[in-house]
Amino acid sequence: MRNLVPGEPSGRLSDAWRFCVGTGRFDLALRRDYQDSLALVQREIGFRHIRGHGLFSDGVGVHRPYEYGGERHVRHSFTYLDQVVDAYLELGIEPFLELGFMPSGLASGEQTVFWWRGNVTPPSSWQEWAELVRATLTHLIDRYGLDRVRRWPIEVWNEPNLKDFWQGADEAAYHRLYEITARTIKDVDASLQVGGPSISPGSDEWMPRFADFVTARDVPVDFLSRHAYTSGPAQHVPFGVHQTMGPASGLLEQFATTRRQLAGGPLAELPVHITEFNSSYRPDNPVHDTAFNAAYLAPVLAEGGELVDSFSYWTFSDMFEEVGIPTSIFHGGFGLLTHRQIKKPTYHLYAFMARMGDQLLTRGEDHLVTRDSGGRVTVLAWAPVDVTGGPAVAGHTVRLAVPVQGGSAFMLRSSVSEEMGNAWTAWSEMGRPRSPHPKQLDILREAAEPVRRHRSLPVTGGMVELDLTLDRHEVTLVELSPVVDETPPWWDDRRLLGLAEST
Repeated sequence: MRNLVPGEPSGRLSDAWRFCVGTGRFDLALRRDYQDSLALVQREIGFRHIRGHGLFSDGVGVHRPYEYGGERHVRHSFTYLDQVVDAYLELGIEPFLELGFMPSGLASGEQTVFWWRGNVTPPSSWQEWAELVRATLTHLIDRYGLDRVRRWPIEVWNEPNLKDFWQGADEAAYHRLYEITARTIKDVDASLQVGGPSISPGSDEWMPRFADFVTARDVPVDFLSRHAYTSGPAQHVPFGVHQTMGPASGLLEQFATTRRQLAGGPLAELPVHITEFNSSYRPDNPVHDTAFNAAYLAPVLAEGGELVDSFSYWTFSDMFEEVGIPTSIFHGGFGLLTHRQIKKPTYHLYAFMARMGDQLLTRGEDHLVTRDSGGRVTVLAWAPVDVTGGPAVAGHTVRLAVPVQGGSAFMLRSSVSEEMGNAWTAWSEMGRPRSPHPKQLDILREAAEPVRRHRSLPVTGGMVELDLTLDRHEVTLVELSPVVDETPPWWDDRRLLGLAEST
């Protein structure tokens, strides 16, 4: 049966998927290869904000205590902060500020998280913490202007519901941290955006209690944030993990949870930001490198904007060192890109979304159709995935009747799958070299590009009949543009050698 695509849009396609993207710790942005990778992402996808951990960790060096005259003082140093934010702005992306982790000179304990040892204890001095927040925001406003900094959401901490990220997962201590931080931010400027509680999946009861707390105490809150993942417990192997996976619909259910929980309450209309999401929450799960991951997440990108104001892919690049420095070019990292800017299939899912129009024509369980102001119609289609471990489906067909103006349409189809546009497959066939030499890197970059096909299609009754047969875990983008024929009257293909039709 052919699905008839409406000729008039039902609304606008949300771009909540591109509002923010995740990154490794803040100071990694000082590296040239990081900035080269982000430049590529911004050219072909174009995110608006970027969020990562470690703004106040020792690697950035903002909090610098010292003694003078027998008394303790603190110098707030913004040398690295300025370099990172300057680089972001030059690349057309702005910070989504996450306030954390605790500087060692202000920490109340020794507990840390990650290979790079981010301190996750409350401050030893709440006043000194407030001064750190105040000084940082005041500096940013002085350097970049109030109007610009007002656009930067400010999130208080990361996943305080987990004991690994907040000492003892102490909810009362987090509420205190949030209140002091939020009031300090609003004291700097009342229009700055502050929110939280940035919780991970599995502790959904935190959100209603956070809402009750800020409401009862009239604590400022401009947005609510949480994270979403669908993978099960980690099954460890050397330098990696494997995990079971729930259906992708589970991500959409998590997206919807906050508004469902707070419906009818005083915070019901606040923006909701999913400040981290992916299939797996591990930075060493090979699923992130595969075509499965792209096909798995395609329906989430197609529909997620109907549920939340943003959902931030975790992360744009494999430059990410939470469990240590990667030991192989492909290692299951979160990134859309590997080190050395090799594009993964999920990168192309985002690049395809960036080429779609903003007029929503229709959306189905395996396709999304849009149109732009110039009449170009775009179809994103994806093959089904089996999270139970069954074989990948080959030959899934999407049959559409698509409205296009004119007498014929130019079709450009770009595809990634298990075989097409898949550097991970090529790398596996190479023997999985951990440190590919330059010629191998060139081959992998070429193998990572989508397979592109084109043809002319007839328009009959204002419609193009489109039959898309999808490869295993394929994600494909079809662009249909009305043809304006400028062929001169003297042109005759029959006179070109090799083009005459056989009789």
